[in-house]
Amino acid sequence: MAPSEDIERFESTGKGRGLRALRGFKVGELLFSCQAYTYVLTVNERGNHCDSCFARKEGLSKCGKCKQAFYCNVDCQKGDWPMHKLECSSMCAYGQNWNPSETVRLTARVLAKQKTQTERTPSERFLSVKEFESHLDKLDNEKKELIQNDIAALHHYYSKNLQYADNSALEVIFAQVNCNGFTIEDEELSHLGSAIFPDVALMNHSCCPNVIVTYKGTVAEVRAVQEIDPGDEVFTSYIDLLYPTEDRNDRLKDSYFFTCDCKECATNQKDGAKLEIRKMNDPPSPQAIRDMVKYARNVVEEFRRAKFLTDLPPSELLEICELSMEKMGDVFEESNVYMLHMMYQAMGVCLYMQDWDGALKHGQKIIKPYSKHYPAYSLNVASMWLKLGRLYMGLEKRTAGTKALKKAIAIMEIAHGPDHHYIAEIKKELEH
Repeated sequence: MAPSEDIERFESTGKGRGLRALRGFKVGELLFSCQAYTYVLTVNERGNHCDSCFARKEGLSKCGKCKQAFYCNVDCQKGDWPMHKLECSSMCAYGQNWNPSETVRLTARVLAKQKTQTERTPSERFLSVKEFESHLDKLDNEKKELIQNDIAALHHYYSKNLQYADNSALEVIFAQVNCNGFTIEDEELSHLGSAIFPDVALMNHSCCPNVIVTYKGTVAEVRAVQEIDPGDEVFTSYIDLLYPTEDRNDRLKDSYFFTCDCKECATNQKDGAKLEIRKMNDPPSPQAIRDMVKYARNVVEEFRRAKFLTDLPPSELLEICELSMEKMGDVFEESNVYMLHMMYQAMGVCLYMQDWDGALKHGQKIIKPYSKHYPAYSLNVASMWLKLGRLYMGLEKRTAGTKALKKAIAIMEIAHGPDHHYIAEIKKELEH
């Protein structure tokens, strides 16, 4: 944890409360770290990571009762028991039918923590969980209905092991978790779990952030990615910064109920490159471009739904990607962010299908435009170099693999800090 005299909570003009620096920070310097107030490992990573400390290792020991939680050792198991006991007997009782969403699981842990923890925790030096914004008054009917479904699931799976407040108090807590929760990701940006980091949630958003949040187990670390002067507000990014200004602000409005007024949003200076149109003798009309942008946005959403809400086989998901790229390619350059979005999805499907050559082909097209569109020290760029490096190494292309892995390390040494275990692991890969 950084000494609290280095940063302070303050009222940011037009943004409400925020965090600001009280001294200068160099690029790569740690501003502060925050232990999770509470957290939950995602179901798909069970057995790969410890449920308590999130360490990734072989040979974890499983909970003797439910056989569905895994730990490094007895200390990790004991440490996790106050939270695991909320689910253990319910997992046994429901068996295969135990499937609360990650949001429900995290919210159950927030409720349990609030019951036992009356003092402020070390995670709440600047902002307490009770102070979280809920934006309940701004939710549309669809979002309110989703919260009611979550409340029903909470009652269904947790009623035996959790005492909770009335419905209106639960609505507030679910809305707070939706707005202030974080997803913990690994070095390739694969989803590991969800967590509450109150002090990290205090930072306001900018599309040109001066800090980046990374994770070491269940601790969030906040490092400078631009020079920060004394008195500067500390800004992180709440969203993926690949997309053009209008899309970013649609996402911010939908999830966080504000629009951004940062330099990037005021000038739209990267939008031309992000929405690059093919150079042709007979260029497409403005209407044709607008129609293709509309098609692209729809196909991005259609693919998301197909991937998460249906049981389409990977080959059909890949076909959606390929057909959409073919259609968009009539108007868009390959460096256009909508083309890149579908290439990235196609790469993910190829990795899932273990089509290493196919994944590499997409990744090679993605990396250069990613480096242009994203800010410096982007985790998206680092993880793409890392995936490419590991693919090259697996395909016995050591020279290209070494180069790509070193590019990933150069970014990660700033974003994660030079002593992060992910960097040590990648350096080991370089030695083999």
